[in-house]
Formats: sequence, C-alpha cells, structure tokens
Amino acid sequence: MAFHSKLKAFHDRDFLDSDVCRGIRLELEFLKPEVQMQKKRIVSTVVIFGSARLRPLEIASQQLEEARSALKSSPDSAAKQLAVRQAERLLANSKYYDIARDFAKKVTIFDKNQNDGHQFVVITGGGPGIMEAGNRGAADMGGISCGLNITLPQEQEPNRFISKGLSFAFHYFCIRKMHFIKLAKAVAAFPGGFGTMDELFEALTLIQTGIIKPIPVLLFGREFWEQLINWQKFIDDGVISPEDLDLFHYCETAEEGWQVIKDFYKLRE
Repeated sequence: MAFHSKLKAFHDRDFLDSDVCRGIRLELEFLKPEVQMQKKRIVSTVVIFGSARLRPLEIASQQLEEARSALKSSPDSAAKQLAVRQAERLLANSKYYDIARDFAKKVTIFDKNQNDGHQFVVITGGGPGIMEAGNRGAADMGGISCGLNITLPQEQEPNRFISKGLSFAFHYFCIRKMHFIKLAKAVAAFPGGFGTMDELFEALTLIQTGIIKPIPVLLFGREFWEQLINWQKFIDDGVISPEDLDLFHYCETAEEGWQVIKDFYKLRE
C-alpha cells in the first residue's frame, strides 16, 4: 500500500490502517475506553455474558409463531423444522433475560445504596439479548452501565440501555476481553454460544493460572451447562485438578447469584 508522503502520519488513514500500525491501533483501542471509564470514575465492574439471541418472553413468543407459520407453508423443510425446534428452546430459555435483568438490578441498587454508584458497575458486550438485559437492569435502577460492542460481519448495534458515554466500539476481541476483566469483581455467564464460551473460559483460565486474583464466576442455569460441558471429563483425563471446579458456582436465580458475590466479599446490605 502506498502511503501519502505529504500528509502528517496521524492524518494519513492509509498509513494508520496498515499492518505496520497494528500495534498503535491496539494501544489506542485499549486507551480510549480506559480514559473514558476513568472520567466516569468507575472503580470496579460486574461482567454479564450471554447469548444475543435470548430475547424477552414476548419477542421469543413472536419468533416461535413466525417459525411455526413458516413451517406450515413448507412442512417437509428440514431447515424450517429446525427453526421451530430452536425457537421453542429460545422461548423456554427466555427466562434468562429476566434473570439477567434482575441480577443487574440487584448489583446496581446495592452500589447506589452503599457506595457512590461507581463500584460493581454492570458491563456487557453491548448488544441485544442477555447483554441488553444487563444494561437494562442497571438502567431500571438509575445506575450506570457499560457496553463493549464488537464489529462483526452481521452488524451488532449497541443496545439503548447503555449509559451515555460508556458505549464503546471494538475491532480487536483481545482488547475487548482485557476491558471485560480489568476491573471485574465478578463474572456472570448465562447460556450462550461461542462468544460466551470464549469469554467464560478466558476468565476461568486467568483465575486458574493466577494471572488475576480469584473472583466469583457464576454460571446461570445448571442444566444448560452440565448438558453442554462434561466437567468431570477434564478431571478424569488429568487436564485439570478436581479443585478447579470450585472456580465457578451454579445459580438458578438472580438472588442466588448476588448471594455468592455478597458472601465472597462479605458484603452487608
């Protein structure tokens, strides 16, 4: 790529977007949210991960109706049969939207009552589904929350419940992950896909290896996680230690999740 030799380096987009400047772009992507969160006086965060596809009950119900209607027109379509089965599961799991929203409410109201509203700040991936539920719960309680959005082939728009000035756009997953964990006092993982698995195992690895201090890791929905992951297989094959399973806690309700955090930090309401 030919650079514009007459332009100053910081005005030359071709130069800044080139491979040679990747390190600079990584640094800038780290610094911008860092500076903004410092301006907002955010001391610590509670991370909420989960699927973008888990919507509120009313939306999930509508999606199922649409899938069933589409199947009626092509009853032998394997793709449409799968779509109905998936829509049924998404409807059953829409309860996690409400649980995530309620969990975010509990985290936020505690900080507003006990501190200054800048500790245990909810931080999500900034998109729809469980991410939206987390930001929405914080907004319900009049608290602030962050959204760390990522540029994807299927564009993901920031949800409307993220606090003004705390919605960030990322290109690099690695820098986004750093901001998820940097101030985290707890990680709450709800049912999700590859992205949720990636972020969850990143957090568990950092704690297991001592790179970060232990923090509560909450897995909402024991049935989902135990059907998805054979944790005992890790132990049986000797690739993790039995005590590594103590790094996370199963939760079924927002209250259970919040209680784990309260017990861990010895918080009093």
